[in-house]
Amino acid sequence: MIRKIIYISVFAFLLQTNAVNAGTEGSEEIKGNNSQNTATECFEGFSRAMFSLNHVLDKAIFKPIAKGYRALPPPIRKGTGNAVDNLRSLLTVSNNILQGDFSEAGNTAGRFAINTTVGILGIFDPAANVFGLKESGKEDFGQTMGKWGANSGCYFVLPILGPTTVRDSVGLVGNVFLDPVYQITHNTEIDNGVVGNATYSEHNYYYYRGTGAVDFRSKNIESFDSLEKNAIDLYATVKSLYLQERKKKISNSESLTKTQDAGDWEEIDTN
Repeated sequence: MIRKIIYISVFAFLLQTNAVNAGTEGSEEIKGNNSQNTATECFEGFSRAMFSLNHVLDKAIFKPIAKGYRALPPPIRKGTGNAVDNLRSLLTVSNNILQGDFSEAGNTAGRFAINTTVGILGIFDPAANVFGLKESGKEDFGQTMGKWGANSGCYFVLPILGPTTVRDSVGLVGNVFLDPVYQITHNTEIDNGVVGNATYSEHNYYYYRGTGAVDFRSKNIESFDSLEKNAIDLYATVKSLYLQERKKKISNSESLTKTQDAGDWEEIDTN
């Protein structure tokens, strides 16, 4: 149990950096045409304290890990990122279906089938490079709730987990039940920590999510350094970017947060 808690804490903290995307400083609220795109600041004192804690932990632990990972040969890092994205696409399929977007669900499922087989467990991407099936945006349960009109509620920052809203916090729980990878790895019988004839265990899930988070962090070292250097108020900037990015994903907009040069930022997502 203790080991499980450690695994969850590590990959969850790494994932808190996924909240940031290219953009500019914003206000207390990001308002769209619909009420579900409005988020208000809640518990700012607490949130700023947790943001500072997460920032210190990132500098002390997770950024050095990401730098070490970057020392690996580029083909290994590329293949690892592809494989993680391939597994992550199963969660997207589930949410595509819940959103009623069956065309995208079919596209993503087709990509998974091709890349898992022809692409050798997702290491390569023949779905896009050979068959022309381009990757669509990643989807999660928070986006699904937003799609159907759920208000984002208060914005706040959690220790380890980082920036979130009430809706996205509920979405994190929903993702667990909707993610086939989680269900497969957590429905394996384990006797005294030894996996019998089963192929997977729950540890595989945390390895997969943690590896994806490290891969993501390594791609964005310079981006985060630039953000930290140029932001007048880093907390306010990250909050603005998080809310803008979530709004963009829910509305499937491509233009909302493109305020930096394309070469300055890697793709950054929240799951």
